[in-house]
Amino acid sequence: MTTVFEAVKDFLQLNFDNEPKNPLHVGEVMGCWMYLALMDEATIYIQIGLNSTNDDEVKELLTQSLKQCEDQGKRFKELMKTEGISLPPTSEQRPNSDPNAVPLGTKLTDDEIMNGLGLKTAAAVVQCATAASQAIRSDVGALFTHCMLEKMKFGSTLKKAMRKRGWIKVPPYYYPPGMPKQ
Repeated sequence: MTTVFEAVKDFLQLNFDNEPKNPLHVGEVMGCWMYLALMDEATIYIQIGLNSTNDDEVKELLTQSLKQCEDQGKRFKELMKTEGISLPPTSEQRPNSDPNAVPLGTKLTDDEIMNGLGLKTAAAVVQCATAASQAIRSDVGALFTHCMLEKMKFGSTLKKAMRKRGWIKVPPYYYPPGMPKQ
């Protein structure tokens, strides 16, 4: 039985081999530009989180996410430079600082750091899925799909850690009218 991943791999290989390299269309350019901006801004947020926490588990998750954002950002920068697309302006990198020296009124809590990281991870998955579905060039679609799968894998690790610590924010449960009681 063919798995979903094998089918996607086979589909993309067929299209890569026979596909002409047309210029990117405006939607592909926008998707790349937005995703790179998201990765660069997430990097800044993660640096701020690393400067705010003393928790080893939080530091480890932030470090994993930072490496992923930097790696994915590098892939998009290379593609965009090759295609002649200007890079988005981003915030300045943050220097390392001592979390104990950050005043309590301005310091992010571990709960806030992890929920912010969860939101940025979810936004990245949605951006990748949207851009992959709109991509006409297979190499661009594959790049977004690969990044999406990496983010989803990290997201499941993040969610597990957040559940363990009681940090997940759960919306109110929905009980439709007339639903049988269990």
